[in-house]
Amino acid sequence: MTTSSEELIYEVRDGIGRITLNRPQARNALTFDMYERLAEVCSTVPSDRSVKAIIVTGAGDKAFAAGTDISQFRAFKTPSDALSYEEKIDAVMTAVERCPVPTIAAIHGACTGGGAGIAAACDLRLTSKDLKFGFPIARTLGNCLSTSNLMRLVSLVGAGRTRELIFTARLIGADEASALGLVSEVLGTQEALMARAEELADQMATFAPLTLRATKEALRRLKEAQQSVLEDRDLIEMCYMSEDFREGLEAFLGKRRPDWKGR
Repeated sequence: MTTSSEELIYEVRDGIGRITLNRPQARNALTFDMYERLAEVCSTVPSDRSVKAIIVTGAGDKAFAAGTDISQFRAFKTPSDALSYEEKIDAVMTAVERCPVPTIAAIHGACTGGGAGIAAACDLRLTSKDLKFGFPIARTLGNCLSTSNLMRLVSLVGAGRTRELIFTARLIGADEASALGLVSEVLGTQEALMARAEELADQMATFAPLTLRATKEALRRLKEAQQSVLEDRDLIEMCYMSEDFREGLEAFLGKRRPDWKGR
């Protein structure tokens, strides 16, 4: 079975689902339609065991996904635009987390912003040696992550490292990601990466599905229990409605350095 929206391809072969983010010309930057399709695939996995695991990867050899397609932010005019966007992104990441079968992010190249968020929401992360992972928003757009998405990163690498990654806007490579426990394996090439992802998916497909599903959900609940209900609407509005965000957006699209004003 193969379904395609051209920009996101979903196919199932021998019980393994494969989601390919398919905009290689844009380093697989995600459109809103791609986010919605990803959430749909993860939330509608059939219960008949026809899909036993899912691999998520990016097309081409440059990126897993280089965040959200920045041009879409030009349409943001009101606080509700920003709040709605962050709510939708959180819903997508939650759909990936709640997917009833194991999910494997097979990462190569750039994995930033929304792409890094998707990888963080998967159960396992494998990478090739050319990984560049992070959230460089303090250097690029001047927006912010919701508390939910911050918590996903904190649960993987801790609060201190999360703060350091965002405050320095740096991207980490494969060896550091492995040392941090962010990825479980580093493969030498993209071909070896995909072969290992397939091997691991096939292996998990032979295991007790209810054990895997219960463990996924229990870990998700543990993370959720650690995160009390936090209000972050004021922080999202502050960033997305700022002059700095508009400046960061135009500077990014114009390929120049932003001139931050702090307002």
